[in-house]
Amino acid sequence: MKLLASLLTAAALAAPVFSAFAAGEAPAAPPKAAKPDLVKGEASFTAVCAACHGADGNSAIAANPKLSQQHPEYLVKQLQEFKSGKRNDPVMKGFASALSDDDMRNISYWVGGKTAKPGFAKDKELVALGERIYRGGIADRNIAACAGCHSPNGAGIPAQYPRLSGQHADYTSKQLSEFREGKRANSIQMTQIAAKLNDKEIRAVSDYIAGLR
Repeated sequence: MKLLASLLTAAALAAPVFSAFAAGEAPAAPPKAAKPDLVKGEASFTAVCAACHGADGNSAIAANPKLSQQHPEYLVKQLQEFKSGKRNDPVMKGFASALSDDDMRNISYWVGGKTAKPGFAKDKELVALGERIYRGGIADRNIAACAGCHSPNGAGIPAQYPRLSGQHADYTSKQLSEFREGKRANSIQMTQIAAKLNDKEIRAVSDYIAGLR
């Protein structure tokens, strides 16, 4: 009898839950993140980022990356990792440390919505080698093609792999070298790939990327 009473009590307690689902009610969805505020994003970018990255994210300084048309999710991730120290850069850590998560999202979505200006390759002797590596990799050394993740035209894949098209060759070359040397350690995939590239190959693929469109 005690067992039957316990079962009846449990059924009575569960009845409201079952009846709610039967009536078509679903569990409450988790709250959505607030939409980025592009007005605030522009103001923050102008105040904090424009001096190095250009008024619209099209940096004119080869050592500083172009940010325009970059995937916002990728930019947010990089800012968070500069702030945490996972991506080591004393200058960027100083700027990122002053930004909240909302600031990062606002800035990233604003500059990501700007149109990137095309770049161009400079070294005709190296560009053919760079194209071969970018499009086909180096099979006998198990080096994957860049296009596999960053797409044939360098557009990348949103929220996964960054846009590379038109990026300054000097900046790309520096990043690949730092991945190879372990100075930049926030991507295992890139560390493994860059570790197999020599200086000439890094220069070649970086120059090809600069003219990619």
